[in-house]
Amino acid sequence: MNDKLLFDLRDIIFHESHENGPEIIALISDEEENELKKTKVPETLPILPLKNTVLFPGVVIPITVGRDKSLVLVKKIYKKDRIIGALAQKDPKIEDPKLTDLSKVGTLAQIIKIFEMPDGSTTVIIQGKRRFSLGKLISEKPYIVAEVDSLKDIKPTKNNEEFNAIIESLRDLSLKIIKISPNIPPEASFAIKNIESSTFLINFISSNANVNIRNKQKLLEENDLEKRGIKLLEYLTREVQMLELKNDIQTKVKADLEIQQREFLLHQQMKTIQDELGGSPFDQEIDEFRNRAKAKKWNDEVAKT
Repeated sequence: MNDKLLFDLRDIIFHESHENGPEIIALISDEEENELKKTKVPETLPILPLKNTVLFPGVVIPITVGRDKSLVLVKKIYKKDRIIGALAQKDPKIEDPKLTDLSKVGTLAQIIKIFEMPDGSTTVIIQGKRRFSLGKLISEKPYIVAEVDSLKDIKPTKNNEEFNAIIESLRDLSLKIIKISPNIPPEASFAIKNIESSTFLINFISSNANVNIRNKQKLLEENDLEKRGIKLLEYLTREVQMLELKNDIQTKVKADLEIQQREFLLHQQMKTIQDELGGSPFDQEIDEFRNRAKAKKWNDEVAKT
């Protein structure tokens, strides 16, 4: 099977837009976030390995499911309670991952919809609910089932000025990345501006940021919400620096090319004018000296020169 993003929400926020599929940005309200917190994590869960992404609570992502075990899982569970455990693979190249090949912290997810695509592939829309830690293996056939334990976020106290500053910094940096990245539609800023929940803002940006899977997994595993925000802030700061450096280099290269093009065009114009006037003044002067030289009588040695 090939579990991968059909189109990644990172493409919408921090990467170029994918040419296939619509742009989907699913936001949740404070009320919906409270409902997520009330979601009970069962003692055991059927496990869906994810190759190339990390699912965060509240976030909606589409994935393409192709491996037999995962197809059996999503289709069977979709007819029941639709609740699964989504865990990122440590190595995305492994086609038949075992429990030990999966990360230790994942996200309880609900299967929202299954689509059978025209090309024969299966696309599944899932939404993260709550984090959990992986326990003992229960079974591996027809798919992995394992024991899990619920994890709770450690939230700062209300009116925590430092945490509020972190949240606003995350929002500002995200908006800056959207602005300076040439391949991101300006409409993407709508999502960032309209997220009220600090927890969901951190999870949403973590999911969509241009951060590798290993670091995204570290973010998911961080129980302390303030520390998670600080780590994310570090990643975004580096991303801004890279984008600004990239833009500076592209601007300099463009300026240098424009200078070279102007010089080339000027040279071509001068050459055209000179050709129309019978050559450059310097060439004309040389020809005149040569004609004078031919008219003079020189000794043999000078004439040869």
